[in-house]
Amino acid sequence: MSKFFLGIRSALFYLGYVFITIVMSTFFIVVYGLLPPRGRYNFASTWCFCVLQWLRITCGVSYEVRGLENIPQGPAVYLSNHQSSWETLLFYRLIFPMSPILKKELLKIPFWGWALWLTRPIAIDRSKPREAGKSLLLQGVRRLKDGNSIVIFPEGTRSRPGEIRRFSRSGATLAEAAGVPVVPIAHNAGYAWPPRTFLKFPHKVTVEIGKPIIIYDQTVNEITERAETWIRGAVVVQ
Repeated sequence: MSKFFLGIRSALFYLGYVFITIVMSTFFIVVYGLLPPRGRYNFASTWCFCVLQWLRITCGVSYEVRGLENIPQGPAVYLSNHQSSWETLLFYRLIFPMSPILKKELLKIPFWGWALWLTRPIAIDRSKPREAGKSLLLQGVRRLKDGNSIVIFPEGTRSRPGEIRRFSRSGATLAEAAGVPVVPIAHNAGYAWPPRTFLKFPHKVTVEIGKPIIIYDQTVNEITERAETWIRGAVVVQ
């Protein structure tokens, strides 16, 4: 498929993406006070569903999820490799309820950022790494105690398809502090939605959810290593 045709399809996706986001975010802000907590998360999940469906229609990006039975009933810290914005959309569909971790600057984006602020995200200042780490731990434990799960991308940034960077210990540290399990997730979304590129490519994304890693007497380093090793072995290479 030529880049020109891919560009047309990708542009069509983004036009619909913006339209869906503006309409649904505005509606969410208006009805927020009328929705129960569960309804608010359901609304956010519905927005993700609409965007993913539109991506499938316009760009031919589908997906398969394996290991759904491994998602625990209670809150957990999910560790995943990071390749694009696609996985953040899917995780909002799979994990309920979830508090996202994001840069605080994103909350200033009109419509989307305003609506996102209402879902109680964990907003951190990445320009101050030491303070960001403390804020993540403090807010994260509070959200987990409230019953919300948290997804962390321990690579710290997006990687190219087929590559996985070394994991930080932040996710395992948070899980240990809150006394919740760690659940590893592997995917290859970068083949469909490469990092820092406009074009989207037809591809069936494979998502694998691993069995929960219970803390018990394991160290933070051991938990991190187990999750990283499993994810490296589970990522499907095109």
